[in-house]
Amino acid sequence: MLFMVIERFKDNDMVPVYQKVRDHGRMLPEGLTYIDSWVEPGFRCCFQLMECDHLTKLQEWVLNWRGAGVTFEIVPVVPSKDTRAVVEPHLGDVGTR
Repeated sequence: MLFMVIERFKDNDMVPVYQKVRDHGRMLPEGLTYIDSWVEPGFRCCFQLMECDHLTKLQEWVLNWRGAGVTFEIVPVVPSKDTRAVVEPHLGDVGTR
């Protein structure tokens, strides 16, 4: 499953997080895959796309970041192409109900 992880930096200060990444890497448990990330220009948050089969992998990863001045919101996401495949059979029904 794919997850959008929204990482919010305390006081818009990303320096403690970047220091921890520099010193310890991403600290991903086995079974959790980092795909890519994007940082909001004002340094309020980072959006990370992650993949794993068990939510406990994300929990383990979040615990590794305690004390770094960051909070996490984890949102399951579905790729657009997969969603389109689910919606496609219903497109003929639009407006007929």
